[in-house]
Amino acid sequence: MPISPYEQDLIQKCYDGDRTAYRELYTRFAGELMAVAMRYMKTKQEAEDVLQDAFIKAYKNLASFNQQSALKTWLTRIVINTALNALRKEHQKYQWNIMEAEEVHDTTSLPLESFHYTELIAFIQQLPDGCRTVFNLYALEGYSHKEIADMINISMGTSKSQYFRAKQLLQEIILSEDAKTKRKAI
Repeated sequence: MPISPYEQDLIQKCYDGDRTAYRELYTRFAGELMAVAMRYMKTKQEAEDVLQDAFIKAYKNLASFNQQSALKTWLTRIVINTALNALRKEHQKYQWNIMEAEEVHDTTSLPLESFHYTELIAFIQQLPDGCRTVFNLYALEGYSHKEIADMINISMGTSKSQYFRAKQLLQEIILSEDAKTKRKAI
């Protein structure tokens, strides 16, 4: 989807050095992009740092935006890459499991409607780094296991294994939190 004339004008103003346009670009996309950063990082402070770094990269590389995709898509990709780089830079080693993944055939219905979006993000943040990263890239961003393997330099089997483990852990977390909520209601 090509960008709107409004976004084209905003980009041009940013490219020309208009600080008001920079602020407007940030204000327009910061909320949604912060949600993306929060899915990858463990704390709000880390996510804020990723968001700030991503916007700096976007401003510096505005001329490379080809305007063939939506501006939000381009910015989201920068946030994801910045988050992945931050995880690498902080030497947070991924806890990769070597086992091959199997699909979960559990028909247990998860009570997702009982939780607010921010609570679900908090559950994802509790996952180990490797599981969290693969879960976000596969389930939320829509990358294939092959693409994930190439992005973060792991095997496709490891990506599947981490995704499988992430689903198991999330199921445990959600069911545990649901049980706590039901005990409090009694």
